[in-house]
Amino acid sequence: MARVMLIGAGGVAGVAASKMAQNADVFSELLIASRTKARCDALKQDIESRYAGRPLPIIATASLDAMDVAATTAMIKEYKPDLVMNIALPYQDLAIMDACLAADVSYLDTANYEPPDDAHFEYSWQWAYREKFEKAGLTAILGCGFDPGVTQVFSAYAQKHYFDTIETLDILDCNGGDHGYPFATNFNPEINIREVSAKGSYWVADSEHSVGASVPLARGHVGRVTLPELDCHGVPVEYRKAFDKGWWVETAPMAIKRVYNFDEVGEKDMYLLHHEELESLGCNLKGIKRIRFFMTFGQSYLTHLKCLENVGMTRIDPVKFNGVEIVPIQFLRALLPDPASLGPRTKGKTNIGCIFHGVKDGKPVDYYVYNVCDHQACYAEVGSQAISYTTGVPAMIGAKMFLKGKWTAKGVHTCEEFDPDPFMAELNKQGLPWKETFNPVKVD
Repeated sequence: MARVMLIGAGGVAGVAASKMAQNADVFSELLIASRTKARCDALKQDIESRYAGRPLPIIATASLDAMDVAATTAMIKEYKPDLVMNIALPYQDLAIMDACLAADVSYLDTANYEPPDDAHFEYSWQWAYREKFEKAGLTAILGCGFDPGVTQVFSAYAQKHYFDTIETLDILDCNGGDHGYPFATNFNPEINIREVSAKGSYWVADSEHSVGASVPLARGHVGRVTLPELDCHGVPVEYRKAFDKGWWVETAPMAIKRVYNFDEVGEKDMYLLHHEELESLGCNLKGIKRIRFFMTFGQSYLTHLKCLENVGMTRIDPVKFNGVEIVPIQFLRALLPDPASLGPRTKGKTNIGCIFHGVKDGKPVDYYVYNVCDHQACYAEVGSQAISYTTGVPAMIGAKMFLKGKWTAKGVHTCEEFDPDPFMAELNKQGLPWKETFNPVKVD
């Protein structure tokens, strides 16, 4: 029996809290804290009415500005949780990690840190906390959603059971759902739009390149390497050194497109994006040479997004309006539908998984592991669409892994660094069953 403090009260937090309520044998007490206490209270009321008659955690609610380290530290010390789950905004990760260290409590989040004034995310900021958490005897689990999160667990499972070395990995994220709006985002609009409008990139190993001409590397450093100016399909690329290991091969946003036929969804256009788990997987998969991430988008979404970019509505820098400073993308967020409200109107399915190529016992192996999730089934169960569900359920499972003593390595860790088997078993029990095939259609 454990006590958990959950920071956040949006769609993903709502799913995580609901799934904790379904696992009250592990989660005995829960504090839901967010800037707007009314949202926390509404979430508590929904859980208690939805699961009336069942054993439930004792649920408390509180108002909290998670960027206020002192206030967050004080609340953690007062509540004395066994774990703090950060399901708020990525901007808040470091502040909450600081509060956990000050309060001597372990930490879990679903997305890595991103500074509010720079549309850029990487592990360096949170990896810098490794020694602090180790010395404190605390565990920090980073990115325990689906992607990142389950995709890394899939990778650890593949490496443990089916490969001696994994050479290539393609992560495919397909949302075949339809919410009926001309334009809306399935998770926090500000984070979603920043992610999609950023440069695309994929990860390649250091061994792919040899010493030669000078090129700019990460954060202003310069190194000497011989690198092609086009990828194998003729797309212009640039190179940036990854934080711990390997290289980012960068493209213009949405420059690389593929078409893929997804099980239970059908044929969809998908585009190469930058995604955080590529960096940690590049460090932790044996023999890896290339990792890519693709996400599906419909043409209507892309057309609306391009129009918003053209008129400056996706800018993240402040502008003056009627004597007041506003950030355009934050104003746009206020105009768009709340992702938490999409559940009752979203139909269709998601399909998210990993395609691996590598070697086992000297023989080539191809392996595809994925989950298909139904939007309407998610809404019937927890009142959410599948995007929030596929992130919130793994967050709960990660917390359960920690609280049951299965994922407790001290320091700062990503999900592929832990034993995947108990997590994979929980996915099947908690509503995210996975499928596998050794004869996948590969991405060219």
